Amino acid sequence: MAGSLNRVMLIGRLTRDPELRYTPSGTAVCNLALATNRYGSDPATGERKEFTDYHDVVVWNQGTRKLAETTAQYLQKGRLIYVEGRLQTRSWDDAQSGQKRYKTEVNANDVQFLDSAGRQEGGAPSGDSGGAVPVSVPAGGDVDPDDIPF
Repeated sequence: MAGSLNRVMLIGRLTRDPELRYTPSGTAVCNLALATNRYGSDPATGERKEFTDYHDVVVWNQGTRKLAETTAQYLQKGRLIYVEGRLQTRSWDDAQSGQKRYKTEVNANDVQFLDSAGRQEGGAPSGDSGGAVPVSVPAGGDVDPDDIPF
């Protein structure tokens, strides 16, 4: 196989509300924290156990798609989302300790909302139909609020 591949696909729940910021040049960037679950055997007891992994996700606007701003506007802690992107590791020198620091993040190029806004963190419906509703920012431009199903 020639070349390489850097692709990440995650489905999980937000562990905190999204944080929207702007670069000095005015570019929107949204930071998310996502938790995913996996199952395996506990090394000590051999019992089946659930493990949780945490992922830092960075969402930028994609051309005319206001993905960062839409994500920050419509998501909050506990929401189930699908994220697709690539892994990126950045480094910096810590001013306090003088050590080099590293952080690996998912640089998202697509975010889809998998549950409706009315669903509770535990997954119990709160007056809605309870079905998954995938939502994605259209490639052609802004999101019309009338097109959002919640």
